Amino acid sequence: MHPFRKAVESGDLEAVAALLADDVVFTSPVAFKPYPGKAITAAILRGVCRVFEDFTYIREIANPDGRDHAFVFTAAVAGKKLQGCDFLHFDDNGKIDEFTVMVRPLSAAQALSEAMGAQFEQIAREAAEH
Repeated sequence: MHPFRKAVESGDLEAVAALLADDVVFTSPVAFKPYPGKAITAAILRGVCRVFEDFTYIREIANPDGRDHAFVFTAAVAGKKLQGCDFLHFDDNGKIDEFTVMVRPLSAAQALSEAMGAQFEQIAREAAEH
């Protein structure tokens, strides 16, 4: 099992943050503008953990060179079931430098947008602390 998946599934958010490159860029499924930097990305991921229910990775797809991974997951937000995928790119040091999330269906993406919007004040505060 990939260390990222293991950290997420065990709820070890410090281990997840340790896998992020300082210059990681997080691309949200519900925001147009990407979020650059480790502090904001780690804070967003903590926020996601607070809003996702029944989160489960169901498939892991890896490029043979190990630099690109796709982690397919299921979860629920506010009672709406969703399917999604974390697309990760790893830099030369094995750190995540690109983190893109996609989710479906639209109704679940909208529920995720609302739930994360409610988290964003706390996310911004957490990012400023790190």
